[in-house]
Amino acid sequence: MNRAINFADPQDQEVYALWDQLADFSVGEGDAALTHLLSALCTMLSARNSLWGVLVRLPSPKRADPLLGWRPRLVRVLDPIPVVAASVQKQYDTLWSNNVDLSQILSMSGDEPFRVRLLFEALPQEWFEGEHYRRHYLDAGFADSISVRIALNADVRIRLFVFRDGQSPRFTPQDAQRLGFAMRALRWFHRQQLLSHGLLIANAPLTPAERRVLLALLDGHTEKHIAQKLDQSPNTTHFHVKAIYAKFGVRNRSALSALWLRKLR
Repeated sequence: MNRAINFADPQDQEVYALWDQLADFSVGEGDAALTHLLSALCTMLSARNSLWGVLVRLPSPKRADPLLGWRPRLVRVLDPIPVVAASVQKQYDTLWSNNVDLSQILSMSGDEPFRVRLLFEALPQEWFEGEHYRRHYLDAGFADSISVRIALNADVRIRLFVFRDGQSPRFTPQDAQRLGFAMRALRWFHRQQLLSHGLLIANAPLTPAERRVLLALLDGHTEKHIAQKLDQSPNTTHFHVKAIYAKFGVRNRSALSALWLRKLR
């Protein structure tokens, strides 16, 4: 979405401050940085909750796949209360079935590198009278959303949602513009998030234990300190370090850190 930039506008200043805050997180603090982003967007837009996800395009989708091969690989919810977590899991499971909702089909369509959509502009009125809206919005405490889709390359997309409840007014086109403005400059941030999980850069996704070691490596800790910090034996830590290097196709820490300065492959 195009918009005029006003450097004296307090709302724009809030976005600039968010960008600076995210840049101040170390690469080893990716989880905290993502939480900060989602929380800040909720505050900025008077939203109740937010969701961030990574979509990957499967190399061999089934014939006539309504989602064109796109499936979620990683999802994070700011406030994963049980009813919201159950809704997210149910939607994830449905994506692998033949019962795909219109909202999911529309969200995967198109090849725009960057797209912002208001829920009530994207879907027909009858959709809001159906089961999907009731189950995954109303029953979860939501009534409206804005979605942002960012293409990192031809096979990887970021999806972000902010939600409001029924007691709040609907999101406006101005809200959508503001969210789009905040997100448009953050491709670097999403790339770092992918790297920290080993998605599409590593030869295989990282295990939870490997990811904890990776984040400590990126923050400059020695193997000895990492072992102490994670309550592991030095041999276990060294095993994880070697596995991380192998998955990323590098031989040492400096080569691993250099990946954070390169373009996403």
